[in-house]
Amino acid sequence: MLCFDILHQPYAWAIVPSVLALVLYIYTRRRSKHILKTPTSYTSPPTPTKELVPEDAYTNIVPLPDFDLTSTPPIKIRPFKPKYHLTMALENITLSDLIVMDNTYESRIALRKHLIQTHPQDILAAQPPATDAIFEFYTWITSTYLPQRFPTLFTLLPNGLLNTITQETVPLTPNSPLAALRTLGTTIDTDFLFLLPSSLPSDTNRYRLHAFISCFPSGFSTPQKLGLRLDEIHAPVPGYRDKLERSMDRFFASLPAGKIVRRVNWSVTTHGELFCLAGTHLSEEEMRRREEEGEEEKEWGLDKTVLRCERQTLHRLPRSGALVFGFKTYQYGIGEGV
Repeated sequence: MLCFDILHQPYAWAIVPSVLALVLYIYTRRRSKHILKTPTSYTSPPTPTKELVPEDAYTNIVPLPDFDLTSTPPIKIRPFKPKYHLTMALENITLSDLIVMDNTYESRIALRKHLIQTHPQDILAAQPPATDAIFEFYTWITSTYLPQRFPTLFTLLPNGLLNTITQETVPLTPNSPLAALRTLGTTIDTDFLFLLPSSLPSDTNRYRLHAFISCFPSGFSTPQKLGLRLDEIHAPVPGYRDKLERSMDRFFASLPAGKIVRRVNWSVTTHGELFCLAGTHLSEEEMRRREEEGEEEKEWGLDKTVLRCERQTLHRLPRSGALVFGFKTYQYGIGEGV
């Protein structure tokens, strides 16, 4: 064979390295072609789709260009289930769905203004840790959300946000946290609570209530909850500590910015008062208070009994990292609610 004959020629050993290099080159070329043609189960990872970063999620609000307030009735919430379970019962929604408007807006806003004027100490408060969160939320609501979501109701002007229903123009930059909360409370028929991580080393992954605008409390005093942790706020709720406390703390700590969830809360009350500081929760604490104060049972009737529902939302602000808990209250006659 050629490869053996060449070794017997003069100076043959001098060219051996060159021959070996040529053979190795040819083998490598053929091998590479074979590998390229050989099927393989490996596939390259797909190009990831572009996801909205938290800031984008807050600016990409889907508008309702033809929204008609007068022809939009309140939504009907029917939260009843065959068997009661104490769970969070959360549903994912979009930030565009944060606020719901309907034809009760004018009367509700008039009531909210009256309550804020007559009961300010019961309806709004802010602690220093919540200042940045309040300003962040206020700026987003007035400069982005309302004019984008409801262009038929709100118009963004150089000097503020025009409410075409009340003909009022609210500032885009509030003077103080309390001024911001007051404007939110008289512009939107939704109450908001601001929660931030506790600064205490012993409160790992726990949140405290540091600010609120709450015109329609359902049987409790919101100022008494200010500064408390979630578990302390929900202390009167039967079964909360055993069934919900840990999962609630974990969920609040892990909720990312740009994501928003919704749930429904409901109760039956023997009166139709939207502003209710006490009397609707038959907890041990409430029963003890009634006995100590010698409170007599009030007369009630089905004509005054209502189904009270709250459309609740929770999301995290992208800059301050605060959680904003919102709830809009609905009432239905007891006959209408079943």
